Amino acid sequence: MTDYGHDLRFGFFLTPTAAEPERVLALATLSEQLGLDYVTVQDHPYQSQFLDTWTLLTWLAARTDRVSLVPNVLNLPLRPPAVLARSVATLDVLSGGRVELGLGTGAFWDGIAAMGGPRLAPGEAVTALEEAIAVLRGLWDTSTRSVTVDGTHHRVVGARPGPAPAHDVGVWVGGYKPRMLRLVGRLADGWLPSSPYAPPEQLATMNERIDEAAVAAGRDPADVRRLYNIGGTFGRGTGGDFLQGPPEVWVEQLAELALADGMSGFVAMGDDPDHLRRFAAEVVPAVRELVDAERRRTRTADATDDATDDGGSRPLATTTRPEVRGTVPTTEAPGGPPPGLGVTPTADDGTRLSTERVWDEADRPSASPPDPDRTYTAHERAAGQHLVDVHDHLRTELARLRDLVEQVASGAVDPGAARSHVATMTIRQNRWTVGAYCVQYCRVVTGHHTLEDESVFPHLRGADPALAPVIDRLEVEHHAIHDVLERVDRALVAFVGDPDGPQTLQQAVDLLTDALLSHLAYEERELVEPLARLGFY
Repeated sequence: MTDYGHDLRFGFFLTPTAAEPERVLALATLSEQLGLDYVTVQDHPYQSQFLDTWTLLTWLAARTDRVSLVPNVLNLPLRPPAVLARSVATLDVLSGGRVELGLGTGAFWDGIAAMGGPRLAPGEAVTALEEAIAVLRGLWDTSTRSVTVDGTHHRVVGARPGPAPAHDVGVWVGGYKPRMLRLVGRLADGWLPSSPYAPPEQLATMNERIDEAAVAAGRDPADVRRLYNIGGTFGRGTGGDFLQGPPEVWVEQLAELALADGMSGFVAMGDDPDHLRRFAAEVVPAVRELVDAERRRTRTADATDDATDDGGSRPLATTTRPEVRGTVPTTEAPGGPPPGLGVTPTADDGTRLSTERVWDEADRPSASPPDPDRTYTAHERAAGQHLVDVHDHLRTELARLRDLVEQVASGAVDPGAARSHVATMTIRQNRWTVGAYCVQYCRVVTGHHTLEDESVFPHLRGADPALAPVIDRLEVEHHAIHDVLERVDRALVAFVGDPDGPQTLQQAVDLLTDALLSHLAYEERELVEPLARLGFY
């Protein structure tokens, strides 16, 4: 595992389409409103259909307040480094330190040559990039009197440095070949690859080359931030392909890249505002939380190993529930799902943590047994599986919430430290605390139930009236779970201000765990097959 421990950053990859300048501006400002860390802009100066990237970045800096601005990546053959150094420093000063510099050796050499730029061989382009980095950093360093770089492609002789940027501007290099990766390891502050050119299965080898070069240059590999440009779609996939599926698929795959391949952040490609909203609202906070939870678990396991020399570790995300206080009898639907459905509902194991019961599970109605001889298309099976996938995401989130609350209640983590952990999980400007995280989780559950109550359930009731008793019961349980969520909200006050607050919150979350896991299992048992047969709407 290679996890460099960087705080995760997220951004948007903007196409500077000249025909739609207002749309370009709207997408950039939306990125800031959604809490993303970066707005990045591709740079192809020879492309007549694009706005000039540096002018656009300057305009965006004046129209935003918080988000950092990054060319992704600047075409060095058409951007003389001595002038670029002044431009970067100036914009960084004017924007309050919100500029990072993405650099590339250049591509599409016919276009570069048509604009008067040099046509370089691959080796020459890498040399030119190394010389440019020396020029940039030399002119930003105002502690020296003059800068001289006597390069083959870029040359300054006694140039006066300045102005100094408002902060240490990172130089992030986009590149894929071995020589470029070695340059990243020796000289760059960051690596900026794109998934179409560096697919996930190649990242480990590329990172290894960067790390080897960093060590050989006397650097810590963790000094190199790894920011990954990613493209994908939110669909019905199950995770077989990269970023092809619902948000929970994105979350698991991106968290794995952060934990196993050391990627420090992700920049979403695609100029669709709805896609951007889903990425920011449903993927970003969950990736942060999942990565932080695993890092916390690893630190706890390492500390236990150091103290006892016989430690172990808990799984990344689990619905295993310790301190079982009781069980309830469970029943399966008559006959279960038909064999041809190919979707397995999640069973209720009967485990209960709380002595309270929100409802009597023995009087739950069941739908009529499905036709055992019916066959289902791949599309129909996907509809049934989608309910399980959404529920699995809620179960995973619940397990992480419980893990955090249990650590606070046991004294392993004090509330202040827990708040610090959670602050790294979510959109920064929300200033989330442990309590706000609980509130957000409750809001997600409530939103899921509202969607079912107002859209899915009426459709199913109308398409198959025999499902009415089951749907009526599910709606009653939704209201009951809402009452449990309100109890969690009330317990948050005790959590913050009362010495018994952690215990009060633990009890409320125990009851939420019992009710929600029981309800999700019942809903899957009864609705996976009807959803496959009838669809969501």
